[in-house]
Amino acid sequence: MPKKRTEFPHTTVVLAMSADGKIADIHRTAARFGSPVDRAHLETLIAQSDGVLFGAGTLRAYGTTLPVLQSDLLRSRQQQKKTDQPVQIVASRSAVLDPDYRFFRQPVPRWLITTHAGSQLWQGKPAFDKIFTLETAQGEIDWETFFQELRVLGIDRLLILGGGELVASLLAVNLIHELWLTICPLLLGGSAAPTPVAGAGFLANFAPRLELLTVQTIEQEVFLHYQLRA
Repeated sequence: MPKKRTEFPHTTVVLAMSADGKIADIHRTAARFGSPVDRAHLETLIAQSDGVLFGAGTLRAYGTTLPVLQSDLLRSRQQQKKTDQPVQIVASRSAVLDPDYRFFRQPVPRWLITTHAGSQLWQGKPAFDKIFTLETAQGEIDWETFFQELRVLGIDRLLILGGGELVASLLAVNLIHELWLTICPLLLGGSAAPTPVAGAGFLANFAPRLELLTVQTIEQEVFLHYQLRA
């Protein structure tokens, strides 16, 4: 029997992309083309979350994560009896990550979701506060079981920062509730440049359908807020 979406955290994908739908250039370098307004928007969403999930490719591109820094956002979290920083969760089947990334020195709680093989690289090391090893018979991460565990651990609102492979995997098992997409005024091009949803793709008749909730234009950027139709 399929699990109910209420058993999982409420999930929101947030991504900035070029006007031609790319979230990075052909070299998959860190996408820093969003404006300060977009960055503040992202930090606000992070502050409203209990956990932040991102793939290994995203971590490799940036080497760091965006913590909550604004004093009003920190004060709001404290008033809600939350820790200053939401849990930062890295998703990687291989778990091959450079321990010298600045991410591992940032004062944030860090969790890892990986396979049994990937977990062996980090056992007995202080880099992650928790390591989850959940995989399917095909050797993929068991997202439904993991999300159920997150809910039990108090992660009620989960923000997802990409990349496209991770978003595609979660869409395939109906674990995304909302999307925030910021359209930025540049064209990146390139058939190899990543997009918000990667993976094998969806046939049109079976594609996830969206409902547009809000559209806001601030200077040269457009902020789109969608929810997934049930």
